[in-house]
Amino acid sequence: MKKLLKRKVIVPVLLCAVFLTTSAFKNDFFEIAKQIEIFTTLFKEINMNYVDDTNPGELMDTAIKSMLADLDPYTNFMNEQDVEAARINNTGDYTGIGAKVKTLKDKLVIIEPYKDYPADKAGLKAGDEIIKVGNTSILDYKDDAGNLLKGTAGSQVEVTFNRQGKTQTTTIKRAEVEIKAVPHFSMINDKTGYIVLSSFSRKAHSETNYALRDLKAQGAKRIILDLRGNPGGLVNEAIKIVNLFVPKGQLVVTTKSKVKKYNRTYYTQNDPIDTEIPLVILIDGKSASASEIVSGSLQDLDRAVIVGSRSFGKGLVQRPKELTYGTQIKITISRYYTPSGRCIQALDYWHRNENGEAVRVKQENYNEFKTKNGRKVFDGGGVFPDVLIGSYKTSPITSAIVNNDLVFNYATNYYYKHKINDVNSLKLNDNDFKDFKNYLKTNDFTFETDTEKALKKAFEVAKKEELNDNIQTDYYALISNLNKSKSTVIDENKNYLLNKLTEEIVKQYAYREGLYEYYKIHDKEIKKATEILSNLSTYSSFLN
Repeated sequence: MKKLLKRKVIVPVLLCAVFLTTSAFKNDFFEIAKQIEIFTTLFKEINMNYVDDTNPGELMDTAIKSMLADLDPYTNFMNEQDVEAARINNTGDYTGIGAKVKTLKDKLVIIEPYKDYPADKAGLKAGDEIIKVGNTSILDYKDDAGNLLKGTAGSQVEVTFNRQGKTQTTTIKRAEVEIKAVPHFSMINDKTGYIVLSSFSRKAHSETNYALRDLKAQGAKRIILDLRGNPGGLVNEAIKIVNLFVPKGQLVVTTKSKVKKYNRTYYTQNDPIDTEIPLVILIDGKSASASEIVSGSLQDLDRAVIVGSRSFGKGLVQRPKELTYGTQIKITISRYYTPSGRCIQALDYWHRNENGEAVRVKQENYNEFKTKNGRKVFDGGGVFPDVLIGSYKTSPITSAIVNNDLVFNYATNYYYKHKINDVNSLKLNDNDFKDFKNYLKTNDFTFETDTEKALKKAFEVAKKEELNDNIQTDYYALISNLNKSKSTVIDENKNYLLNKLTEEIVKQYAYREGLYEYYKIHDKEIKKATEILSNLSTYSSFLN
């Protein structure tokens, strides 16, 4: 009943309140004012008279989040902690121990220590499980335990952690931590420069600018810009990065909104670094938003060859709006369009299926556009590369394996069991994959498919109707066959899982910096990009 009140009564009313400061408020003043008044009295009556104790904050939090979930996944309410996290994401600076940390109920797990930062200097490794910070047990701490690691620069904190079953302590001296937008750039060979751009924070343009100039000074005559896994960020940074390679005054992106003041046309504002240097951009299914502005616009302008797999397909623009008490709402305000006029949004959140899920734009509904040189490009499904290198097809089962940290935990155990002198020579084989599958079994990995859930539900109904004796044998046979099918799916995703395992293992030995060096030797997309750039006529043929 309590849950029903939250979703069926509070949620629809709150949906109206969110538009207080928009044109919708001006155009429909009476209706919005009416709904706000209804909500105010309803919320008061619930909290004063409901038979059990209520928590107004939790009720409101649930109502807001449920309401926004009906819009799109990018329109989000942000409390004070979320606002601070967004600030760190945009600036790349914070004070702490210098490590990527995952917060669990009873521990903080070090996912990745940043090289030469406090956690690394204190000897912490990936996989270490912090159980106590100072005198505070993580298990007993009710708020976000990750905040215990933060503090003023120069202050010290003692942490107690478990490593491979042994408890240890160390003291960490906090420091200013800078998360680089460009975590790596180097020469692949004597003429090819390689730049990794991992986010579009406020430092994205300046760091990419520096990397490009430095590589040209080292003799780079062609450039690979790696946007794989880059989820996006600040639009202005994307415009300025495009400007590094195209002339001043070039149209890069247009945004269109129902609120006229948000309609914008973005042109390059500065003199470029190099409008002629051959350029390949790498993208994948996790390249989104600002990454797609850069890759999509440079593709439309025939300024770069795009290599990899289809990008994510996020053609929506968000803007933060300040609310009260230090909170904000990040709200989708417009769609963006590349120079050819295409919007690469892949999911339709406004016309959902019968299950309430956003519908992917069908390929037959894509619209054709033309690049500067007349090449065909299409909207509706992300940026499609000029050179397609098939991405791994994952399944819910393999996603569950990764999301449950089983790849990460196996890599941690591998690190402590194997001594590797040259990580760049690492190549996992069939025996390693067999060992990993055994690891899944010994760690009780279970994944219940939707099919199994439906069968179990049907079998429970059969029990109530006293029909189970007739179908029990068939039911257990089906479940057995499903388990065999799940094992087959894992085998079919062998290459994907081995690739994820290799990445995690390399990071354990050589940090993220070492992973990029490994990529330069083994990565198939980088090899293809290097091959294209090595022949100017081949490169030009993709752009004409």
